[in-house]
Formats: sequence, structure tokens, C-alpha cells
Amino acid sequence: MNKKIGAGAAAALVLAGGYIWWQAEDAPAPAASSAAMVKVTVPESLSGPAQIGARAFEAQCAACHGVNAAGREGGGPPLIHKIYEPSHHGDASFMVAATNGVRQHHWSFGNMPPVEGITPAEVKSIVTYVREVQRANGID
Repeated sequence: MNKKIGAGAAAALVLAGGYIWWQAEDAPAPAASSAAMVKVTVPESLSGPAQIGARAFEAQCAACHGVNAAGREGGGPPLIHKIYEPSHHGDASFMVAATNGVRQHHWSFGNMPPVEGITPAEVKSIVTYVREVQRANGID
């Protein structure tokens, strides 16, 4: 009888823990402000593909990641940051994040949902833009 009570209590703890974890995953992110998280220098001259990427970034990403990918307090992290250098987050990681979403792992902004309706071509142009701006800010 005690074994059944112990097993039932353990199962209840596992279920309660899972429920708490699941709720934390779906918790809304804090309200975003317009404050940039990092200072970003945009190159005077962007390549043609990067100019297209800049427009796509503004339309698809800036609401969370801020103007010029400088991040937004309470919104999303800056992409012009050493964490997102090509040797740590390759171009393919941007594609996966945009199309599938990504679990929070470097910052405490919550999980990034997939970007609805974004195309691989748009992501590629956005990555071109982000990489050119990163290089202009000493991130290679």
C-alpha cells in the first residue's frame, strides 16, 4: 500500500513539474521598449543583397530585434553581438530560427517563435545584411 502511495506521489510531482515547465515555455515575454541594447554602426554602403536584407529585416525582424539589429529591451536580443558571430551561430542557424523558431538559450527573452510567412530567400538576404553590419562593428 505504501509503495502505491509513494508511486502516486512521485507521479504527481512529475506531472506538476511538467506543467510548471510547460507554462514557463508559453509565458509571454516582457513588454518591449524601443531602447536599443547595443550601439550599432551601419556601413555607409551596403551591397545590393544586404540592402534587400535590410528592408526584409525591418519588415520581419526589427519589431523584436530592434532597428539595425541592435536588440530591444524586453523584446529580442541584438544580432550585432559577438554571440551571433559566424563561428558561433552560422548562417544556417538563422534559417532554422526564422523558419522553426528556437528555444531561449543565450538571453532571457523567452523562446523565439517561427516567423510566419518568411521565405528562405528573405532569410538569406537578412543574413547577408546582418553579416555586413556585424563586420562593420568588428564582429567577424
